[in-house]
Amino acid sequence: MDKIPMTRRGHAALEAELKHLKSEERPAIIRAISEAREHGDLSENAEYHSAKEKQSFIEGRIKELESVIGLADVIDTAKLSGPIKFGATVTLVDEDTEEEKTWQIVGEHEANIETGLLNIKSPIARALIGKDEGDSVEVRTPGGERSYEVVKIEYT
Repeated sequence: MDKIPMTRRGHAALEAELKHLKSEERPAIIRAISEAREHGDLSENAEYHSAKEKQSFIEGRIKELESVIGLADVIDTAKLSGPIKFGATVTLVDEDTEEEKTWQIVGEHEANIETGLLNIKSPIARALIGKDEGDSVEVRTPGGERSYEVVKIEYT
């Protein structure tokens, strides 16, 4: 399998989630299943079935996180410079609305558009790769064609 690019912060967040699931969530759900079993007939025990379903979700997430962390290619973005590439924090101005936006280009497992973390595989990120400050970028988004000017590129 291919390596998964990831920032140090994203890698640390996934490791923290994995640790939380293994040390807190997993033991808690095991206790909940044990308590639900004590209530008798399991075929009609909603608490038991709910706990087993949650256990299945937790175990699946643990396996997913272990796989992603195992394939992670952690990139120290502070050592990067130059045109836009993975890890860049990019400030753009929408050429139509003059609205300013700032995003960091990150791996798909750490992306969260609401917090300014843009998936490297998104149309906007793909259009930005290789651009420099002052460049204009045309992007086809689900909302239509957008034009942005690259105002600032930072690597932190």
